[in-house]
Amino acid sequence: MVGLKQPESEEVASPCVNTCTLDPVTGWCVGCGRSISEITGWGTRPASERRAIRAELPARMAALARVGRH
Repeated sequence: MVGLKQPESEEVASPCVNTCTLDPVTGWCVGCGRSISEITGWGTRPASERRAIRAELPARMAALARVGRH
């Protein structure tokens, strides 16, 4: 079955690391990098949105680290 793409999993793991503190400037969690709306709506978002959010997190965490908030 060369060329056939497997269906994408609807499961996209939460990036939560149980360090739930929001940065007062960015509004991002210092543990995972998500905003409060991304955190609270995680389970109801489509997998494509969860993947898009996860893709943004490394840059957010790097930004928090640059200013000493991670």
